[in-house]
Amino acid sequence: MFGGVGMNDPQTGTGQNFDFNRPTIISLCYLGSFLVGITALVGLVLAYVWQGESQEPWEASHYRFHIRTFWFALLGSLISALLVLVLIGFVGFFAVAAWVIVRSVIALLAAQKRQPMPNPDTLLW
Repeated sequence: MFGGVGMNDPQTGTGQNFDFNRPTIISLCYLGSFLVGITALVGLVLAYVWQGESQEPWEASHYRFHIRTFWFALLGSLISALLVLVLIGFVGFFAVAAWVIVRSVIALLAAQKRQPMPNPDTLLW
């Protein structure tokens, strides 16, 4: 449905595709939230909606991974906001942002390979 960008060129033999599959779109929404804040919420809604639809077997782990990423990032941000009063919260905001970026990129790479997330319940990667 979403296809790829840079489809295979039979003359040059290149096979570089960027597959806009559903987990990829969610990862891009999360990464885009650093520029346009609302896209993380869009990604969360998409993850919940697509989680209930028929899907390829490898996608289910991505939806769980993305949903957990959002909620734990929100929790970390709230804790950081409280800790801003003692000036330690600024470090927390940077840590949460780095954590979301790393998780989103790892999920994006796995989605491009159409591989499941190895352990979607972990807080690391």
